Amino acid sequence: MAKLPNKKPFNKWLVLINIPIQMGVIIFLFSYLGSWLDEAHPNTVFYYHKVVLLIGVFLALYNTIRQVNEINKSDSN
Repeated sequence: MAKLPNKKPFNKWLVLINIPIQMGVIIFLFSYLGSWLDEAHPNTVFYYHKVVLLIGVFLALYNTIRQVNEINKSDSN
């Protein structure tokens, strides 16, 4: 069986530098969406900003964990 040619190794430092930027963008966009929902649909019982912001934080953390696991898998090969 023929071996596949080795892929050019990516620079993991660039990926690690990019992760906080992605987290910041995701959290900012979800915060902005929550603020817009609060202004567009005022409600005294349910705060859209807080709920949508928490969803954004969890998505940013999930994305970070997924990317770090991907880096670890590529290092072990």
